[in-house]
Amino acid sequence: MLNNDLNLRYRGKSFFNGPFGNFRAEPSAVSQKLHKAIHVLASGKLEDGTYNPFPDYAYTGPIRPVYPLSKTRIVPDHIPRPDYADDGKYQVLSQCAASDVVISGRPLSEVKRSGQPPRILTKEEQDKMRKACRLAREVLDIAASHVRPGITTDEIDEIFAHVSLYFEGYHADLNATYPVGEIDDDAKKLIRTARSCLDESIKICKPGALIRDIGKVIEPIARANGCSTVRTYTGHGINDLFHCSPNVPHYAKNKAVGTMKPGMVFTIEPMINFGSNWDEIHWPDNWTATTVDGKKSAQFEETLLITETGVEVLTAGKPFELP
Repeated sequence: MLNNDLNLRYRGKSFFNGPFGNFRAEPSAVSQKLHKAIHVLASGKLEDGTYNPFPDYAYTGPIRPVYPLSKTRIVPDHIPRPDYADDGKYQVLSQCAASDVVISGRPLSEVKRSGQPPRILTKEEQDKMRKACRLAREVLDIAASHVRPGITTDEIDEIFAHVSLYFEGYHADLNATYPVGEIDDDAKKLIRTARSCLDESIKICKPGALIRDIGKVIEPIARANGCSTVRTYTGHGINDLFHCSPNVPHYAKNKAVGTMKPGMVFTIEPMINFGSNWDEIHWPDNWTATTVDGKKSAQFEETLLITETGVEVLTAGKPFELP
């Protein structure tokens, strides 16, 4: 029963209890399709076997989850991994069904070194970061070259399933937003704004510059273009640890501590929302973050090394161009 006015019974007959009495109808193509459609809606499963595990969740935009999730790919044993990949004491972050368990290892090394000032890398360590970041850029560019309408994320994943961005004990981090097919003018404006926020903030990076001033550059650009800056997520230090100090907020009037020094490596990764609402909410999977108003969001990220004379973008690629 879906409500008080509609009952469907089996054995080939349909019975409708309405406000004006009970009606019986012989099975027809229409009633059979209705019966099937109601079962699909109730179960959340589609004919291809996929389903939305949270059909009652109040989604804020048009995107919906599609389960079952892809099978976890195993990193071969001969490839070195960070401690959070091998930690046996994992946390269950969410469990949507018996076969859908999301687990997360604990970054023990990050926990032990939390609260410490940013590390200044030696020349040898800087070279290792360069290698890792060049690999990361190559992987992202290969994946981006295959973006087109109709392709799945699994198909893109297959391209770089055997590339590790944890290289010789050092991490690399970058991301970008790509249009898929034709997009509207608002989406183009949002993507250009997100890229501009990152590029302009990189320009102020040099020895002696304040970490907190990065956000002071980013937020006015976002606001001038009718956008807002997500405050929940920040840039971060990166080296032999994936996430460490310094913390890099992307909004103005933040209280980030510290100045930039030669040998320091960190990311800038502003997440820019279209409209004035910067906040976000999480789906019941405890992972997916979406805008609270359902509007679009875009992000770009680079990993940076502060040098004696300025800044080196370790993950630099070709100049950004929006088709």
